[in-house]
Amino acid sequence: MSIKIRQMSRAELDKAVDWARQEGWNPGLNDAEIFWQTDPMGYLALEQNGEMVGSGSTVSYDGKFGFMGFFIVKADLRSHGLGRQLWFKRRDSLLARLDSGAAIGMDGVFNMQSFYAKGGFKFSHRNLRMQSVGRKLDFDQTLVSKFQKSDLASIESIDVRCFGFARKKFLNGWLSMPNSVSFLYKKNGQCLGFGTIRQCHSGWKIGPLFAQTEDIADQLFRALNIVALDSPLYLDIPEINSAAVALASQYKMTECFGCARMYYGKFPDLPYDEIFGVTTFELG
Repeated sequence: MSIKIRQMSRAELDKAVDWARQEGWNPGLNDAEIFWQTDPMGYLALEQNGEMVGSGSTVSYDGKFGFMGFFIVKADLRSHGLGRQLWFKRRDSLLARLDSGAAIGMDGVFNMQSFYAKGGFKFSHRNLRMQSVGRKLDFDQTLVSKFQKSDLASIESIDVRCFGFARKKFLNGWLSMPNSVSFLYKKNGQCLGFGTIRQCHSGWKIGPLFAQTEDIADQLFRALNIVALDSPLYLDIPEINSAAVALASQYKMTECFGCARMYYGKFPDLPYDEIFGVTTFELG
């Protein structure tokens, strides 16, 4: 048996995204292209006898922060130690691409927490995927408007605050990808929050949803709902933010999935009271 861990090709990333779909993770229709643009070196394949049988992302945000995701091994090869080889290789290869002392984050399924802990990751909080159906809701159109390119600098400022690190390559692609809409909340010329919704294999998913207050998040959520009218709607909320939990409850969203946010190294100091929806479980 020939086993190799190597860089993934662009076509293989499409395959990994499809595996994620089959696992029920419901990726966006255009996620692969944006993810690749963010860091083409950030994807590893587990190869057996010339065939890709496992995948994982190891994305570096300019060396300042890393994020791991897409950890999948073909079902018939699980529990044979291959996944362990891939996972530790991913961690170590990402650390080698980061600045000294930089942390790594990940959103791992709950039943794998003990495994990730053995690799040095510590639990921070739970991110819960909430589900409902898009509906037509009123919102203040004098304050909430669609994203324009002239708003990019303002949105980058909010994003670096709530994500913790600059990610310009990712954000440029995320805000302009097909089958998506972004809204921002602006008052007196100041941008106080923004949210993006993208089409997924099932319905539409909001992420991120960053806002300075619960009322601002509510206005953005209302505007984003209309895009997913009568379709499944998903929002991944950090359980650590009680206002985000309350927002999901207010609109009768129900929990359908979840991940444990874990970190290797120093936890980022994030304003969780402003994070009402995480961007993506795969890249942070």
